[in-house]
Amino acid sequence: MSLDEITRATVAFIRAHEVWGISLVLILAFGESLACISLLLPATVILIGVGFLIGESDIAFWPIWLAAAIGAALGDWLSFWIGTRLGNRVSHYWPLSRYPDLIPRGHQFFERWGVAGVFFGRFFGPLRASVPLVAGICAMPALTFQMANIASASNGCRS
Repeated sequence: MSLDEITRATVAFIRAHEVWGISLVLILAFGESLACISLLLPATVILIGVGFLIGESDIAFWPIWLAAAIGAALGDWLSFWIGTRLGNRVSHYWPLSRYPDLIPRGHQFFERWGVAGVFFGRFFGPLRASVPLVAGICAMPALTFQMANIASASNGCRS
């Protein structure tokens, strides 16, 4: 099944079963923000399709937005937690081991931008999931991370 077929099927499912849309968007945003899963899950394209669906249908915007923000914040929080627990060893685990440049690129971005990097990392493709992981590896204070995480999750879902 191609990415286009997956996107169409997901959007059609949400159109037909709107009540499941909120849960599905939360799960997709969570997976897109989680360090390991984001490498395997084409959630960005699907979420864009859901955004178009909201624009052309009667699906309520705010519950979907809130689900996306919560899912994204939870995915980043878990990535941060994994980074604090595993440290640099995390790069040896699959699927991160298949992308050897991901953690060093996230580390460079984080070292250069710090808290702002956590906020802006959400808006840059592969960095979206690696920056929170690196923030955990670098022992960023949890409260500081969570403030940037929540601010970027709520702003990222409006874009």
